Amino acid sequence: MDALRFYSTNGRSPSVNLREAFLQGQAPDRGLYLPEQFPGLAAEEMATFRSLPYHEIAFRVLAKYTPGILPDAELEAICREAYNFDVPLERVYDRVHVMRLDRGPTASFKDFAARFMARLMGAFLKQEGRQLTILTATSGDTGSAVAHAFHQVPGIQVLVLFPFAEVSVSQRKLMTTLRDNVRTVAVDGKFDDCQAMVKQAFADPALKHIPLSSANSINIGRLLPQSVYYFYAGSRLAAPGEAMVFSIPSGNFGDMMGSVVARQMGLPVRKIIVPVNDNDAFPRFLQSGTYEKVSPSRNSLSNAMNVGHPSNLARLVAVYGGQMDETGRILRSPDLGAMRRDLYSSSISDERTRETIKEVWQRYQLLLEPHGAVAWRGFQDWRQTEATMDSPVAVLETADPAKFPEEIEKNMGWSPDVPAPMTAALQLSEEFDRLAPDYDQFREYLRARQP
Repeated sequence: MDALRFYSTNGRSPSVNLREAFLQGQAPDRGLYLPEQFPGLAAEEMATFRSLPYHEIAFRVLAKYTPGILPDAELEAICREAYNFDVPLERVYDRVHVMRLDRGPTASFKDFAARFMARLMGAFLKQEGRQLTILTATSGDTGSAVAHAFHQVPGIQVLVLFPFAEVSVSQRKLMTTLRDNVRTVAVDGKFDDCQAMVKQAFADPALKHIPLSSANSINIGRLLPQSVYYFYAGSRLAAPGEAMVFSIPSGNFGDMMGSVVARQMGLPVRKIIVPVNDNDAFPRFLQSGTYEKVSPSRNSLSNAMNVGHPSNLARLVAVYGGQMDETGRILRSPDLGAMRRDLYSSSISDERTRETIKEVWQRYQLLLEPHGAVAWRGFQDWRQTEATMDSPVAVLETADPAKFPEEIEKNMGWSPDVPAPMTAALQLSEEFDRLAPDYDQFREYLRARQP
């Protein structure tokens, strides 16, 4: 079988196979890669997922993308090794569940993609005898998940940029205490500054001699493994052929694009709820049809979602037949009617986030952190627009509440239990560099670090 081809959303770069898309991260024309055609999963095959463990579902889904690229036995081993932790689906009431994606080594949903990416990239580099520098920006959890996943992977150097004033101490320490092949840079600016510097580096001719790739959600290697937990939730909560509702706290839109990928592959989905924090460019776009990014991005409690212009919006627009460039300019309008049919989005303020944390605990004895609270409140907002609600629902909790101890303590009057890996990291000494949000300075930093 021929390998799948991936095209750039900007339309000015040649198509590539999965290995090339993985290792490049961003297309040369600054677009993002998408499959020319999404592979499908038949209803009969999805029905077998009900009895399969998570890692086996991951293999069945991701194997649709790897013919001609990676032997099945190698892919199966990667999935088994990457997904060796629980994925709880906790019933809250009726058919409404919380899907906990916080049981990996860094207590964040980012572990799902990062652990798969690290192992697959390692396999690709071994095939080709190459070296690679992973360049990534983080607004919270991506950096620690990427740093842990790629730590001590042969042939790979990791460089993580983060906005110094916008990440929690635990988020920071999970990535600044690793060393070896992992280096972290605190930027005296916002996440959007970090992301812009990373994107510019990929397109900079002066850095062509440095083999760069990304582990941000601009890399298609992040989206594909993130599609798996939507199939997993459907296999556990829905009857065969029954459509799911997902509520996904959204910042750079990589996580929600995982649900779109799953739907494009055949998973029955009634509605994808896309709640954001005060960075409300998307719900305004969905309502008005006019896209205006939030610049500068606004600081909110749900700090991993402090994104004024979601990079993955270009992919979403492309799925709906439109075209958006890397700056957020819409070159061809998507089918807004179809988007409004399939998607719902609302903006959740910090005040509503805090209220939700308290209300959900008091009513259900369920402790949510700020991102999960945004997802819950977004679901409640959508629920008020629906006359009937009998579909199975998965509300995504994307991080352990212990990552936000100050906020939980302020709201609840007590501190959450801390997972063992976080306790250990908090005791270690940190090491990171510091830069201004200045691309020229960052370019010289990159050049100086090359052997």
